[in-house]
Amino acid sequence: MRSRSGMRGVAILNRQSGGLRKIDVDGFAGRLRAAFAEKGHQIVPRLVNGSGLSNALEAAGADASSELLIAAGGDGTLSAAAAVALRTGKVLGVLPGGTMNLVSRSFGLPQNIDEALAVLAAGEEGSIDIATANGRPFLHEFSVGLHPRMVKTRENFDYASRFGKMVASLRALLVVASRPKGFTVAVETDAIDSGHERDRASLVAVSNNLYGEGHLPFADSLEEGVLGLYRVGVLAPRHNLRLTKDMILGKWRENPDVAVSTSTHVTLHFERLPNKPHCIIDGELLPLEPRVALAIHPGALRCLKPRTAEL
Repeated sequence: MRSRSGMRGVAILNRQSGGLRKIDVDGFAGRLRAAFAEKGHQIVPRLVNGSGLSNALEAAGADASSELLIAAGGDGTLSAAAAVALRTGKVLGVLPGGTMNLVSRSFGLPQNIDEALAVLAAGEEGSIDIATANGRPFLHEFSVGLHPRMVKTRENFDYASRFGKMVASLRALLVVASRPKGFTVAVETDAIDSGHERDRASLVAVSNNLYGEGHLPFADSLEEGVLGLYRVGVLAPRHNLRLTKDMILGKWRENPDVAVSTSTHVTLHFERLPNKPHCIIDGELLPLEPRVALAIHPGALRCLKPRTAEL
């Protein structure tokens, strides 16, 4: 990793993300500018709403005078920023501003945004792995089955805060866990020939590096150069509840219903999909394609890392 000084950059702050709604974002933007200036960097903060996020990120990526692209928001915001940074060669910096903040946890950042700012401003340049699903970059996870069903169900509940979203997510998870549904998927990996593993599943997830243990499902390292593949069959409601508990507590390796493997490439073929099927990519609900090719790209993303963290 290299220690850098004198970098110019843009910081995109998604003021509608769960964690930023409850703070003085204008005040935080000033603190961000000052923290990086103290380390010799010149950062221009830009506050945006969700509807303006994509255009703001694209403008930052196209700014030839800027080398650093910082994003503050939820996992979806950080994932969108990573896609722009990967394509344009910018150095990515991330700050936790969402509900679960699984991406920033994998970067080794504190979950208090001001503490994370201090660590990031003092960071150094390095590189991490990034994954793609049919060419779309992601930092955390691609998921089909239980997770998209939970997000769709959560839309039926009202919430106006980060805590409210967490409660709504738990309620939605209990609903989908009590109503098991399955789908047919054929899986190809480095070790599986095409069509040799066709299963009925309720959950298939592919992560950028393997999840760590003993905590929420996020990777402790983004430098191992592998995808994590997790498959779960169609379970009775009580087993779904145990699965939910084990995933939250990081005990998925102890759960006999979870098949875990690693690969550098995973291709999923979905059969007889329902009308308008969905997947989740880094927290965003998206249409599911019948064939999804996933790959890991070791060390492809330039980023700012905490000096003391070993990713």
